[in-house]
Amino acid sequence: MDPNALPFDADEMLAGLRPWVECESPTHDAAAVNRCMDLAARELAMAGAQIDRIPGRMGFGDCVRGRFGPPGAGILVMGHLDTVHPLGTLATLAWRREAGQCFGPGILDMKGGNYIALEAIRQLQRAGIAAKLPITVLFTSDEEVGSPSTRDLIEAEAARHRYVLIPEPARPDGGVVTGRYAIARFRLKATGRPSHAGARLAEGRSAIREMARQIIAIEDMTTEDCTFSVGVVRGGEWVNCVATTCEGEALSMAKRQADLDRGVAAMLALRAHGNDVQFEVTRGVTRPVWEPDAGTEALWRHAREIALALGFNIPPQSSGGGSDGNFTGAMGIPTLDGLGLAGAGAHTLGEHIEIASLVRRARLMAGLLATLQ
Repeated sequence: MDPNALPFDADEMLAGLRPWVECESPTHDAAAVNRCMDLAARELAMAGAQIDRIPGRMGFGDCVRGRFGPPGAGILVMGHLDTVHPLGTLATLAWRREAGQCFGPGILDMKGGNYIALEAIRQLQRAGIAAKLPITVLFTSDEEVGSPSTRDLIEAEAARHRYVLIPEPARPDGGVVTGRYAIARFRLKATGRPSHAGARLAEGRSAIREMARQIIAIEDMTTEDCTFSVGVVRGGEWVNCVATTCEGEALSMAKRQADLDRGVAAMLALRAHGNDVQFEVTRGVTRPVWEPDAGTEALWRHAREIALALGFNIPPQSSGGGSDGNFTGAMGIPTLDGLGLAGAGAHTLGEHIEIASLVRRARLMAGLLATLQ
């Protein structure tokens, strides 16, 4: 099967992708995520998939599973439809084409990759090319917050398959991901003592001040082996009141599980800077380290042969920034991540794809789906 012969068209793919991108789907808005799931489910059904709608839980949206072919161990194509962008982002990050790029919330991470995977299936169908293995597509709803409600579903589904393909964004050099670092999230809470900030400032103990001191201490723990960052802080109600509470969220990432375990222990050992304030650290979602193994290596080599025949290379790398590949890779299931589109600005108001990557990455996906066995 020659993927070069498949008539992928970038303009047609962009036209099909646009409704997905303009259906904003921030993780914490289950109804919004479900509207995007509706679009995906309809297109999967039109492509002939047997559709299952898996109800959301823990306040998150639903998941959609589409099965092509008879039951059996095959290929799992997995992606998330939730994004980090809140409703209304389209007002400042509107869909637009500009100098070979296309912009929009979630277009790179990862609605574009999800869409080209579906288009690869459709192109194989139109060409009368039957995949050697059954294909399952699973779209999930909470990846951007660590997949707390879907990890069990992901692992159960992956265990029924031989391979996992994940169209997360391509690496900056066009490469793919064959391993990911371990990640842990933490919830932070500082508690102080209230007072009137004007009349009785000295009587208060500011939770915001305590959180500020802790943020510096946390980020100063960063080493080459394990990083720490605080990305969310919320505190105070009135500027003329000494803040009673301040909450935050922190992230730690390490290339090796042992380094992350030490980082987790260090975070949980943090204490308040004085007896008149309190500071609590609660461990949240953790993604296990995914280290490349022989199965993933063989899958990458197969993909590289297809890519080289298409005229480009896909160097492998382990990557920071978690994905649901952490789970499947850690299970020992051959997993190839970063199969999605090229672009930049993920999670920012400059998020975009490189239009030229649409056809070549879709052909790579089609080649994999047609030839894996």
